[in-house]
Amino acid sequence: MLLQTITQHLENFAPLQFQESYDNSGLIVGDRSHDVSSALVTLDVTEEVVDEAIANHCDLIISHHPLIFKGIKSITGSNGVEKCLIKAIQNNISIYAAHTNLDSVNGGVNSRICKKIGLKNCRILSPVKNQLLKLVTYVPVNHIESVRSALFSAGAGVIGNYDQCSFSASGHGTFRGNEESNPFVGTKGEMHLEQETRLETIVPRHLVPGVIAALKFSHPYEEVAYDLLPLENSYDTVGIGMTGELPEPAGATEILNRIKEIFGCHVIRHTALPDKKITRIAVCGGSGSFLISKAIAEKADLFISADFKYHDFFEAEKKIVLADIGHYESEQFTKEVLKEIVLKKFPTFALRLSEVKTNPVLYL
Repeated sequence: MLLQTITQHLENFAPLQFQESYDNSGLIVGDRSHDVSSALVTLDVTEEVVDEAIANHCDLIISHHPLIFKGIKSITGSNGVEKCLIKAIQNNISIYAAHTNLDSVNGGVNSRICKKIGLKNCRILSPVKNQLLKLVTYVPVNHIESVRSALFSAGAGVIGNYDQCSFSASGHGTFRGNEESNPFVGTKGEMHLEQETRLETIVPRHLVPGVIAALKFSHPYEEVAYDLLPLENSYDTVGIGMTGELPEPAGATEILNRIKEIFGCHVIRHTALPDKKITRIAVCGGSGSFLISKAIAEKADLFISADFKYHDFFEAEKKIVLADIGHYESEQFTKEVLKEIVLKKFPTFALRLSEVKTNPVLYL
């Protein structure tokens, strides 16, 4: 199977446009035109993981954390990253990472955390902004359904749990073609009045090229008039963190003990526990301290994440319980997510989960 085929499927699920500015998701090592026969899925790429891929004849490593975060001026094997790069290249092993883009999508890292805890009514904690546009176009009345259908097929018209969303209104459009034109209706050099339908729908920014291509292909006019208008609306199905509700309220100690068991935590660092029961929980895989105020604003009783600093705990101010369960612990089930994404599309592809525990943090 072509490497491009697998990476494109991963990026359809978690578009690279959703990664944070500091991130380096995507293909890190490899040629998209090369064939791959099997993949190893891991949370981190270490020498031990590369050795595992070699031993199991895997020519692709799919990782959550990118191997390369910073610029590299030379590859001499002077550190762990460079050693992994040399060994992977020497053994024709490609490396791909899906990091904060996978954190940001429904069905990704935070969805899996919610699922493990058993939360319901889950939604994005901090939706992204400036990612939605309104597409407005004008279509002859007899072609409105075919154009609308083409736009929906390309991914336009999704609002939350609803798809095929649009609005239309009737009116009249005018145009006049010059001598080089080939008008669908009307006569060259003469102004034409045509009954048209104004069609409006929502388009996520990352889907704009495909949606516009579908518009132009399905529209009968030689020159297609359309507007793309930026919206202030948040993209509620994409963003960092999630919130959800427990099926039944439970005591804070009971919930933390349950979390400790589910995630295999050696210890949980937390703020003072309240007398009231926990109902609403916010989660963020990895480092989530920047979401504390957002979790409070969303009325969460408990915020589960990792990498809280000493002064971060003061931000709770008895409004919320902060629970640091560990970076690795919070993201360990990401391997399951990546495996399911690939096998759902390619059920016969040879894929295995890494057995290497890459957590660099140990407890005495």
